[in-house]
Amino acid sequence: MAKPTQETVTFDVEGMTCASCALRIERVLGRQTGVYSAMVNFAGQEARVTLAPDADRVQLAAAVAKLGYEVTEVGEEDERESVVARYSKEVLYQRRNVLLAALFTAPLMALSMLGDDSTWQRYAQAALAVPVVFVFGAQFHRIAWKRLRTFDATMDTLISIGTLVAFGYSIWALSTEDPVFFETSAMIVTLILLGRYFEARAKGRASQAVTKLLELSAREARVIRNESQVMVDPLDLRPGERMIVLPGEKIPTDGVIVAGQSTIDESMLTGESQAVTRIVGDEVFGATVNQEGRLEVEVRHVGPNTALARIVRLVEDAQASKAPVQHLADRISAVFVPVVIAIAIVVFVGWLLGNGDVAGALRNGVAVLIIACPCALGLATPTAIMVGSGRGAELGILFKNAEVFERAHTIDTVLFDKTGTLTRGAMTLSDVSTAEDETLFLRRVATLEAASGHPIGIAVALGAEERGIVLGEPESLSAVAGSGVVGVIDSVEVTIGKPKLMADRGLHVPGAFEDEMRAFERQGKTAFLAGWDGEVRGILAVADTVRATAADAVAQLWKEGAEAAMITGDNRTTAEAIGQQVGISNIVAEVLPGDKAAEVVALQASGKTVAFVGDGINDAPALTAADLGMAVGSGTDVAIEAGAIVLVSGDPRLVPTGLRLAKATFRTIRQNLGWAFGYNVAAIPLAAAGLLNPMIAAAAMAFSSVSVVTNSLRLRRFSG
Repeated sequence: MAKPTQETVTFDVEGMTCASCALRIERVLGRQTGVYSAMVNFAGQEARVTLAPDADRVQLAAAVAKLGYEVTEVGEEDERESVVARYSKEVLYQRRNVLLAALFTAPLMALSMLGDDSTWQRYAQAALAVPVVFVFGAQFHRIAWKRLRTFDATMDTLISIGTLVAFGYSIWALSTEDPVFFETSAMIVTLILLGRYFEARAKGRASQAVTKLLELSAREARVIRNESQVMVDPLDLRPGERMIVLPGEKIPTDGVIVAGQSTIDESMLTGESQAVTRIVGDEVFGATVNQEGRLEVEVRHVGPNTALARIVRLVEDAQASKAPVQHLADRISAVFVPVVIAIAIVVFVGWLLGNGDVAGALRNGVAVLIIACPCALGLATPTAIMVGSGRGAELGILFKNAEVFERAHTIDTVLFDKTGTLTRGAMTLSDVSTAEDETLFLRRVATLEAASGHPIGIAVALGAEERGIVLGEPESLSAVAGSGVVGVIDSVEVTIGKPKLMADRGLHVPGAFEDEMRAFERQGKTAFLAGWDGEVRGILAVADTVRATAADAVAQLWKEGAEAAMITGDNRTTAEAIGQQVGISNIVAEVLPGDKAAEVVALQASGKTVAFVGDGINDAPALTAADLGMAVGSGTDVAIEAGAIVLVSGDPRLVPTGLRLAKATFRTIRQNLGWAFGYNVAAIPLAAAGLLNPMIAAAAMAFSSVSVVTNSLRLRRFSG
């Protein structure tokens, strides 16, 4: 097996306090030897790095450490603990800090409001302010100092400078009659710590979707070893081993039923609440729940290769990625802090020169520093993506990257591949008409069709076997793309397929067969011919059942203002019969498998913004060519890899639901960015004009961050 040329590694990052921190780490990681790309998520407090297998990970950590941050690689076995523990640890830390800070700040504020400007009171204020500013607020000064050593500045720099300037001025003022600002410096620290606490709680709730997915896994597995049953960790299972799953238990890992049958609750995987029946030979998935019978399951996939692990990775990848709109916020955050410091200096000097009031100039300069912290800008996009993608996973809709949310709101046309999306994709042989001996006719046709491996061919073979016909072995077989198959059996060359193939091979089609074929097609069936020795000998029809929810899905799309269209390789009559059942009149029929992408491009050239919904290998080019590819999760791995959205259960109603959720997420991103930008644009002039004191500025700054995260959390209530 070839050695992988690259791999993706996740690191926990400690010490990030704003978007500029994330951008700085991202740039440094991206410059390291062996790193192909790096993406740092401020809201998730993690870095996702794509690197060469031989890259020096210790050097990566050292490069980030020089900036004053700490990174720790997250392994597969640590992932559950990392996701769950990261936010709870932060919440406990900030809650302790804010409670202790409040214990000192409350009496300090009481003393400052007494109006008694006696010496003992001023020194008492100083004593109460020291632990708040230098102990509970130490995190701001520590990070600011680390940034200063690398000539960088972040929001912690603004907080540190603001509180230290106010405290330092107050210490100097103790020996004069000037007013002191001990309560200001302490209250700034306390309010910002309170904001950090609420922010940590909110971000923890925003990450709960992935946490819940990880917690769904079974904790132990009952496996047969040495002819006895033993309990083991699911990660210790090996492919080929047999698990015993009793009623009410979670299935430990992915496998195939080899004995027993039951109903399985697969809602964690598909979002569908209704249990499904599984029998011998059916695939089952880890973390789903066995509701009734005893099952014996052969292990197929373990650990990172399971369906649940793949879903978690898709959700985490989406949460770690950046929407294009985020880059604007990143660029602003990168220069914002130095600009704010410059503005604060100008405001201080301006007020000092204007009226000579040192205390007033200091108060207004500090207010500018505190009010302008760009934390809300850094949280605006990633928190919305985190909650939106998590809610999608709960509904059975997986967004593979953040660009999806931006693209979805422009979609005006949804092009469905018929088979496997609007229909179930499970063909059955419904009709056989022949003037020959039916057993001979079906034996020859079904033998070749079985060897072709095509879904229609398999349906014919199964139909023949159900009729008691024993199939033979073809002497040769060749497929004619999009038209049929030609092969030799019993030393006779048999041609199976569309009328055009019959004409190309010189086979005569009796008029009666043409009439029957049209009748089958009007019923929505797929009909085709078979013949040998220059004559068509019979006609066969297969039927694919329309999904029960297809018509409802199409109706929802029309209601949303998106046009629904259908593309299929079937003839137009059959396609129109299916289209009539689901409510689609715009139909592209008789399309060769390789031409679906070209039809997507043609729609785009006509001014349409196209979402393509498909499930087959031949759908992958069209999924990639579309403005938005939506892959049915019950389809092939190739289609799933090509799609930007994966619909786990294959229910067509997930198409309009997924588009609505993506639009709602992007709308939330725009609201968040609008609030964050608007807040800073309006607040800085107010502070510079002397209309905000530093304590009010600190409260407003904390509120801005919390409000952005809270707005994102509204997506958790999205119901579809």
